[in-house]
Amino acid sequence: MQPQKRKHPEEKSSLHPRNKHRLRYNFKELIRVDSDLKAFVKANNFGDQSIDFFDPKAVKALNKGLLRLHYNINYWDIPNGYLCPPIPGRADYIHNIADLVCDNTKGEIPKNIKCLDIGVGANCVYPIIGVASYGWAFIGADIDEKAVASALKIVESNPFLENNVRIKHQSSSRDFFKNVIDAGEKIDVSICNPPFHESLADAQKGSRRKLKNLKGEKSVTPKLNFGGQSNELWCDGGEERFVKNMIYQSRNYSKQCLWFSSLISKESNVRKMKKVLQKVDVLAVKVIPMGQGNKKSRILAWSFLTDKEQKSWKQKRNNNSKSSRVAP
Repeated sequence: MQPQKRKHPEEKSSLHPRNKHRLRYNFKELIRVDSDLKAFVKANNFGDQSIDFFDPKAVKALNKGLLRLHYNINYWDIPNGYLCPPIPGRADYIHNIADLVCDNTKGEIPKNIKCLDIGVGANCVYPIIGVASYGWAFIGADIDEKAVASALKIVESNPFLENNVRIKHQSSSRDFFKNVIDAGEKIDVSICNPPFHESLADAQKGSRRKLKNLKGEKSVTPKLNFGGQSNELWCDGGEERFVKNMIYQSRNYSKQCLWFSSLISKESNVRKMKKVLQKVDVLAVKVIPMGQGNKKSRILAWSFLTDKEQKSWKQKRNNNSKSSRVAP
């Protein structure tokens, strides 16, 4: 009996229309800009060039190529064991946030946006994509000093990032905005990719399940192919408690930030977080669906400002574009 030929996945992408990664990776071009990737590229089950996405070294090499080819990043590296995120999904968050802060119904995206990345990580990927795509200014904050040092090196090694990105060490693991947003400072939007899991065992269980589903292996060794330190992947209470605490603390900066936001991986947490948002009297809530392949996620965004206050905010921002740039 002849083995059944595997069906090639559809070309359609659920990624944002402005996302540069909607189509399959062009490995010829990626290898051209970063020859180190060549060692990891081989034919997959469909006969196409690809990499083993369960090999951390291959994923890291792919990221380097993507950031160099699409975002003009000359230097990018992360310490061993730190999170090496999938670029397409990170880009989708930024593009959806760009739609959120559009100035009008025509979809014009302002360039003078100041964005706070809570948990910027050693990879500094959100600021890279935001600056390269829209020319935005970023504050990247993290509780991990090694991650802060890595992100800072990336910024200082790429001149076009230096004037637009400021990296801050968050000294308190309990705080999100305190010690990061200065008194009187205005932030157009905050973004966050919260720790999803409640423990290391939970994170390993998730990786084991994904590997079993993709490779059909009944017994596999847990492997975090994208890496990640404890504060990047898990925390007490997981995503639910993390975002809940962020919402409560956002009240103290209700007039300093136009939109707060966070990724929400578990759909059940959206309903729970909406109840928390009601308790803190937010005036606007948006849930923005996101998808990459079979993985579904969403952005939860909230604002304490009235429509009139939001309109006034945007007018002042547009009239004083220099004030929204982060000082180097």
